Amino acid sequence: MPLARWSNAEIARRLMALGMVVSIAASTVGRWLASEKIRPWRYHSWQHILDPQAFLKRARPVLWLYEQAKELWKRGIWVVCVDEKTSIQARKRPQMPDAAVSGRPVHVSHRYERKGALNLFGALSVADGKVYGQCRLRKRFVDFQAFLLGTVIPEALARGVHTLALIMDNGTTHAPEQLEGWLQKQMESHRWKLDIQVYWLPVNASWLDQIEIWFSILQRKLLQPNHFERLGTLKLAIMDFIAYHNEIAKPIQWSYTVDKLEEKLGAY
Repeated sequence: MPLARWSNAEIARRLMALGMVVSIAASTVGRWLASEKIRPWRYHSWQHILDPQAFLKRARPVLWLYEQAKELWKRGIWVVCVDEKTSIQARKRPQMPDAAVSGRPVHVSHRYERKGALNLFGALSVADGKVYGQCRLRKRFVDFQAFLLGTVIPEALARGVHTLALIMDNGTTHAPEQLEGWLQKQMESHRWKLDIQVYWLPVNASWLDQIEIWFSILQRKLLQPNHFERLGTLKLAIMDFIAYHNEIAKPIQWSYTVDKLEEKLGAY
């Protein structure tokens, strides 16, 4: 059948075409599916771990850093997740969204005019939940370097830590083959009293990056519905939201431990 997802009526018609029943109502099919908690019109994507040993090798130290982040901070080791939220559009709508009133949600015009897009480079402090960000028009390695030099490393120095532990994925923006060598040269040329360590997440494991949780908060609380007249307005709103968040920031309640991962993968 040329169907990716089935409705009750389509299942009913197929049952009759196969001769499994003489006739059947779509509502009957619906009751059967409901009783078995089967919803064939819905789907969820999932990622299978192809190489458990390689996954564990990279995931273990990251999960350990999450568990010990507060204690490590007291000992001068700052654990930070870094990544970027790309292509954040500024959409100018013909009318301002109407505020919610009794019995009616916020009204937003379906039409909009694109005013460009920004890329947000973000860093999440695992120990206290504070976020640091920088908006850029592009998302190249040079932009990531500028974010580290202009935002993350100055904050590490201001906090007086002796070690900065960076957790990140293997995206091309982070230049996995160049980054650590470049960081070493920066430490030597600037003579920072700071050791920078990089912890790479397993491939296809963005769900292990805590800053992705904060990006989803940003999306829900600020970027939807999207109504920004220009890129400058969007940038200001993002930076204001980061400042607002940091006033009430708390560490993310992370519960996925090394033990849970090992149990999931059958490694003991």
